[in-house]
Order: sequence, then C-alpha cells, then structure tokens
Amino acid sequence: MAQTVLILGANGRFGRNAAQAFAKAGWEVRSFDRSKDRLREAVHGVQVIVNAWNPQYFDWATQVPKLHDEVIAAAKMVDATVIVPGNVYVYGKDTPSPWGVTTPHQATNPLGQIRREMERAYRFSEVRTIILRAGDFIDTEASGNWFDMIMTPKIGRGVLTYPGKLDVDHAWAYLPDLCRAAVMLAEKRDQLNRFEDVPFPGYTQTGNAWTQALEQVLGRTLKVKSMAWWAIQLASPVWKLAPHLLEMRYLWNTPHRLDGARFEELLPEFEPTELHRALATALPETAVPQKAMSTQTI
Repeated sequence: MAQTVLILGANGRFGRNAAQAFAKAGWEVRSFDRSKDRLREAVHGVQVIVNAWNPQYFDWATQVPKLHDEVIAAAKMVDATVIVPGNVYVYGKDTPSPWGVTTPHQATNPLGQIRREMERAYRFSEVRTIILRAGDFIDTEASGNWFDMIMTPKIGRGVLTYPGKLDVDHAWAYLPDLCRAAVMLAEKRDQLNRFEDVPFPGYTQTGNAWTQALEQVLGRTLKVKSMAWWAIQLASPVWKLAPHLLEMRYLWNTPHRLDGARFEELLPEFEPTELHRALATALPETAVPQKAMSTQTI
C-alpha cells in the first residue's frame, strides 16, 4: 500500500524538491492548496506532512506561530509525522560551532527567537516531528536563494558576488540531497524518537573555497566582489525586507558548520552528491561548459 505525504508550500524551494523526492520514491504526493483546501480535511489518509510553509521575514511574527499551530493540531488528528525544514537561526551569533543536536538554542534576535519558539511548540506538542536542519540552499533552478539571487547572477560574465568574509565557514545544503534525506527519514519514522532534531551535514564552504570550486566547474577564473550591504541599509526605511536581511547578516561573518553525527547515525547509507556535480546543476546552463553539463544526471 502506497504511503501518502501532504506537502504544504509545494511551490516553494523545499516543497517543490520534497514533492519530487517523495514521488520518485513511490509515495502518493498531495499538494495543499491554501486557496481552497482545509488543512484538517486534507490530512486524512496522510502519514507524513511536510511543512514547507515559509512566509516573508516581515510576516514571521504574525504568521509563523499561527501556521505551525494549525499544522500541529491537524497532525494530532491523524497521528501524522511532521517534517519541518529547520535552519541555523536558533543558535545565535555567539554560539561556538559546530552546531548540532546538543547545541543550546541561544538566539536573541527577533527571527531567531521566532524559530526557537516554533521548534519548542513542536517539541512539547507530542506530535511526531522531524526537524531536518540545514544551512543555505543550493537549488537546481533559480528560486530566490542566496546562491542564485546574490552570488551567481553575473557568473556568466566571470563575476562572483559574495555576502561575507571570504575565509569564514558557512553551511550549505543541496536541496535534492536534503529532500532525498527527508524521504529516507520519513520511511524510518517509526524507528525515530517522537521529536528528532537532525542537522544535515551538507557542504561547509568558505567564500574562497566556493570560488575555487566554481572556477573548476566553469573552467575559468572568477573575479570576486563583495556584496553591497550598504545598499540594503539605505533601503531599510522603505523596503520591509531590508531590516531582516541586515539582522541575519551575522551568519556570513560567523564561522559555522552543522554536526552531522545524528544524521549519519540515522542514515549511514546516505550518499551525498559530490559538490562539483551539484554546482553544475545549480548554475545557469549558459555559464557551464558542455563537459560539466554532461555530469548533471544524479
């Protein structure tokens, strides 16, 4: 009998990749349509809920608690397992790396506190929950993430724009890998703790390492430019997103990586995609030499 997953936010980055990964693994995939579906009806017959709803930063304070409370209540009705794409915001800028299962959640900034409260709600809800935690995303298509929106728009002209210090470690996750891991965890859900915090090891890269890896994929030298944070500061009075981007700037200058010990314990058979291969799928086709493009099948 096929297992069924309900994807909330199926048009977003994580939701789209999750829908593809679950379908490939043979699951029946239902995509929730907020314009017409009712959550407490949509969960019937569902074993897993992927909660990929992610409002704009400036709506987090008003929407995040309400949305996750709705998911918790619906999941309780059918004893479904909820998979939440977690992030690194909960730790805070003064918490030493590596960040893992036992790392205290000490964020004091507004976005970090909202995520702390959201995760705490799941932890004490008794709903079966998997927080699959990752750093910034690398996607297979342009989806408005740091990699495609800020770092690589000018890659075809030989320019890489980097948002932080070039010698600082930064955590990344290749979305097809992350969502493939989500499926594997879902299929082992009965063997897991009621609440699982699973940091995804992904790729830990400095700006300098990114430059070298991208140059190898592209077969050309890149010019590295620093992102113009001053422009975001100037836009703060009139652009609602700007203050929140500035709030999270510390992640580009705070060395961090995710401790994958729990992940490797749960999924020892997981095989990550090699970095250069992942990058070849994430870059615009016009920028990648044909030789590199031929390695894109995963």
